Amino acid sequence: MIPATCPDRSTDEVGLREDKRHLLDQAQLPDEVELHAEPGRLVVQATRRPRTGWAEAARAMSEARHDGLLDEPTGTRFDRKEWDWR
Repeated sequence: MIPATCPDRSTDEVGLREDKRHLLDQAQLPDEVELHAEPGRLVVQATRRPRTGWAEAARAMSEARHDGLLDEPTGTRFDRKEWDWR
């Protein structure tokens, strides 16, 4: 464990005075991390990318035939009057 200090508790800024690269490397974390609080500790974890795992989930839904529409498609005024269906 490496001691760290929080420079100013009166601001909303989060900045720990420590060699962050060393700590991130030790924890095998990328440069971009998420920080959240739990009772008695701060937790730093790798940032999750939006839609991570969606492709695999979509494949699994398709294989299980759970990827159909929930409602019947409904046409719009544009579909009925303006769109040229050829």
